[in-house]
Amino acid sequence: MNDRDDRVSRRAIFGVGLGAVAMAATGGVVAATSSSEPEVGQRQARAGLWLRWWGNNSWEIRTKAGDGRERTVLIDPWLTRFHTGTYTKEGADPKTRIEVDTALIDRMVDSGELRADHILVTHGHYDHLTDVPYLAKKTGATVVGTETHVNLMLALGAPEEQLCVATGGEYLSFDGYTIRVLRSLHSASAPRGRVAFAGTRPAVPPKRPEYIRDLVEGGTLAYEVIADSGASVLDFGGSNYIESELAGLRPDVVLLPAGGGMVPDYVGRLLRTLGHPPYVVPTHWDDFDHSLFEPAKDWGGLEQLREAVTTASPASEFRVVDHLETLRT
Repeated sequence: MNDRDDRVSRRAIFGVGLGAVAMAATGGVVAATSSSEPEVGQRQARAGLWLRWWGNNSWEIRTKAGDGRERTVLIDPWLTRFHTGTYTKEGADPKTRIEVDTALIDRMVDSGELRADHILVTHGHYDHLTDVPYLAKKTGATVVGTETHVNLMLALGAPEEQLCVATGGEYLSFDGYTIRVLRSLHSASAPRGRVAFAGTRPAVPPKRPEYIRDLVEGGTLAYEVIADSGASVLDFGGSNYIESELAGLRPDVVLLPAGGGMVPDYVGRLLRTLGHPPYVVPTHWDDFDHSLFEPAKDWGGLEQLREAVTTASPASEFRVVDHLETLRT
């Protein structure tokens, strides 16, 4: 296999074929809710969460504890955004070197612009995990991820005492919020339903990763963060999920990646399972070769996601948040 064949295109990984999703949603499935499910339009968002988007699937979630102080949870924080060509026709070169913009992270943390009590890792790819070890050092945050994620972070210099291995199923209570860890799935890519940079790194840390191909998926997790007020947000790091893991969850906000072209009724099935959440906020829809400090540039999946959400759950508000903007429930 030559280097060109081995390049990874995010357009292929995430898929842009949401037309099938929209058609499935219009086939009468949305109306076929059980009597135990709320009718579309009945749910109201609970107050108590602030969400800020740092691009890609990087989210800052803030709430207040009983003492009135803010608590902050970060999901997949990746500020560096080094150039990969991921959304170009050629795709990302697996031999792209990993970079961490420590000056940028120092500036954001030292100024108080960014802080963290917990950092949650959905999977081990370069656009999700690269900055986490350094951010853990800077903030002292507890970091949650699979055994593979923890081993990759150890190899990148993360403080071992701050790392927490999760497998999915954990339900953990902290001061001001609760974290529910859910087993999930990464986006599949055409034509064989593969996962980009698949694999695990169990047992012991590998040698220090040098290239983006060294940061393997390593098992995918989803997270629900629940404020003491009851307000909750559910995040998926890839455009796929395990439906049975989500039964009974009623988040106020769903952070939903664009794509899902290989997943049958990707949007409709998810939103029905979650009881038609008040807010659906797109995530992982910007081309991260462009600056975080400019308006987000759609890689091509945003409008198809909007159409699928509007068709499947018309009472859910599809709220687009731009880089560094905040949504408050």
